[in-house]
Amino acid sequence: MLRVLMFLIPLALSVYAFIDCISTKDDDIRHMPKPLWAILVLLFPLVGSISWIIAGKKRQPAGSSPWQGGGGRRQWVAPDDNPDFLKSLGKDDEKDADGREDRQKDEDPRAD
Repeated sequence: MLRVLMFLIPLALSVYAFIDCISTKDDDIRHMPKPLWAILVLLFPLVGSISWIIAGKKRQPAGSSPWQGGGGRRQWVAPDDNPDFLKSLGKDDEKDADGREDRQKDEDPRAD
């Protein structure tokens, strides 16, 4: 079991570091260009991955969290609370506010 872990942990670390490296914006990368970091992580899996995690990417300070409004990110909003999403849906003319079909169109004028 220990032999398997000695292989899987560096492999998982390398995969994580490589995906993190290629998905990071160019503005957030420090010290070297992105392609050079990716090659470093691929050629030297353990050393390159640890180097990327420690020095390759600008990280948020430990106390800031995007869910608390820090870090310069917007907080996630549910679709039914998001006014932009609701505007993008538009208003369906055949349904009223409750989502039911408009009864005036279905009524028979001879029913009176």
